Amino acid sequence: MKIAIGCDPNAQEAKEQLIQFMESKGYGEITDFGSEDPIYANTAIAVAEAVAAKEYDRGILLCGTGIGVSLAANKVKGAYAALISDVYSAKRARLSNDANIACLGAFTTGNKLREELIDAFLTNEFVPGCSSQPKIDAFIAYEKEH
Repeated sequence: MKIAIGCDPNAQEAKEQLIQFMESKGYGEITDFGSEDPIYANTAIAVAEAVAAKEYDRGILLCGTGIGVSLAANKVKGAYAALISDVYSAKRARLSNDANIACLGAFTTGNKLREELIDAFLTNEFVPGCSSQPKIDAFIAYEKEH
């Protein structure tokens, strides 16, 4: 799996911890898109464009709450960013929504919870043709039309 990760300066430490965690779990090739830009939208859009272009299988974005990076990433066609704050939602982001980017808050979640969230996000897969397929098809169709 190829994973793109980025954050704003506030989330640098959380991002570094997540990179170490993912490396220890052997999740694949991780590319750090940085954290120096105080305008989180720039990093979020760069990660989202890379994921939407299928250069990466998944993306992970962090800011103080995760809200800002999720809003910015979702402006990119083909990027489906989910703000995750509990394990059930992290699983459903993949299983029910086929999200390709996880967004997390460095100030709203602790290290161990972030690890559990990323573990759930990276180990679950959307199953094409499942009962959620018509829902996914609807927002993809809308995106293509606009």
